[in-house]
Amino acid sequence: MIPELRRRAYLSAMQVANWLPRVALPFAAPSRPELLEPLEEPVIEAQPQAITPSERPTIVETPRPRVEVPRPKAQERNLRPVVSDEEQTPTTAVKSAAEPAPRFALQLLRAGHCAVLVELPTGEPLQGRDPAYLLLKDLLRAAGLPDSPHMIGQPVRWPLLARGNMNQGPSAALEFVQSFVAARLEEQEPITCLWLVGLPAIRFAGEADAGDYNRELQIEGIGSAWAVPGLELLMDEPARKADVWQAMRRVSKRWMSQPE
Repeated sequence: MIPELRRRAYLSAMQVANWLPRVALPFAAPSRPELLEPLEEPVIEAQPQAITPSERPTIVETPRPRVEVPRPKAQERNLRPVVSDEEQTPTTAVKSAAEPAPRFALQLLRAGHCAVLVELPTGEPLQGRDPAYLLLKDLLRAAGLPDSPHMIGQPVRWPLLARGNMNQGPSAALEFVQSFVAARLEEQEPITCLWLVGLPAIRFAGEADAGDYNRELQIEGIGSAWAVPGLELLMDEPARKADVWQAMRRVSKRWMSQPE
């Protein structure tokens, strides 16, 4: 028989880790009890077999139950609310906020018992030899007022800011101009009439438009006003002066009756 050490060398060379002899070997080491337990049979998983077309299961489709959706009758369809174009458009506040800022320059003057809010055609204060200023002096003389008016405050130039997120649309311009004029007139002696010369002055101080030329207006917080076409418009269209003279004769009663 092979000695134990040589036997183990042979088994290691053959990569045999455990073995059991069929009979008791002389000079062999005693066997370990766990090696004498019967080995569990390995579980071999069955491989799925290919399914031939003839063996494939038949899939039976069951019809889906129909769900009846209630449909309105003809009368009910006619009762549906109709959305108008006005309801589909954005609100007035959103529109006004999106409108671009108007651009104008105004100067507030005083001549006797009247104040004059005049549009500055060039954006700069009126000068003594400017044709527009000479025409304004003619209007004041024809109205029986001093023809050398003096300025009240600094010119109002809109928009106020070149940049920034502040709302400078028409509604903001209207609020600012009316507040400015009302504040400046409170600092003066009583004014019987405010001349609004030029469309920006009429629009943003009197809440009116070109259709109100030569008419009298009532402005809340300010009082009586008279809408006059712009100085440049009167120079470009002299025929308008006749309507201004006629309206002046009617309106001038407001300041002509005041004591000096």
